[in-house]
Amino acid sequence: MARNDLNGKVALIAGGAKNLGGLLSRNFAARGAKVVIHYNSDSTKAAAEKTQAAITAAGGEALLVQADLTKVDNIKTLFEEAKSTFGGIDIAVNTVGMVLKKPFLDTTEAEYDTMFDINSKVAYFFIQQAGKTLNDNGKICTIVTSLLAAYTGLYSTYAGAKAPVEHFTRMASKEFGSRGISVTGVAPGPMDTPFFYGQESDEAVAYHKSASALGGLTDIKDIAPLVEFLVTDGWWITGQTIFANGGYTTR
Repeated sequence: MARNDLNGKVALIAGGAKNLGGLLSRNFAARGAKVVIHYNSDSTKAAAEKTQAAITAAGGEALLVQADLTKVDNIKTLFEEAKSTFGGIDIAVNTVGMVLKKPFLDTTEAEYDTMFDINSKVAYFFIQQAGKTLNDNGKICTIVTSLLAAYTGLYSTYAGAKAPVEHFTRMASKEFGSRGISVTGVAPGPMDTPFFYGQESDEAVAYHKSASALGGLTDIKDIAPLVEFLVTDGWWITGQTIFANGGYTTR
């Protein structure tokens, strides 16, 4: 693909400061898009600024927006700021998520509420606002998890809170399709990022590395091209969640 095939397009990346979101921000900018980099808190600000600086140094344009997206008004404001700055939005990708690995019997109500706020509520209203705001023929993609196809314990609130996003994706794609807007989900396997290691023991890490048919953890460099494809040439794929995990799980 030509480097500048996204000239004139605007991409909004929720959780776009680092890890997969940061890579997508830089990749979209490298292809000519103007990028809106959302980050959640001051703890992520430095990473967001580093990603913005890399884009700017390469001749691109990037807007930083800090927001707690568990507040629906903040999601609306995020899209409004993006549109007012760049005139419109063509691509909206939500990489926001939070993992909790904990026995079912030990999970608290507060933990349940937090997990569903971040993994389910944010996803729902991000897709809703994208549907209201995106230009015709826009593209929406949400990152979920390959645990949706796993038979395991300990991730009840994480996998449980991501599971509704498959249904959100199907319903939204049906409702937004008349405007040419595609809606997809991508379900990576355990990714080799700090997001993964904080929840896992050394023994669990070793198991996850051995569980994929192709061997090892998922690399963000293997997921970013799939997301980019789905929101560009692969737009004809809609309403589906694609499992990309090297054979970690399948269904």
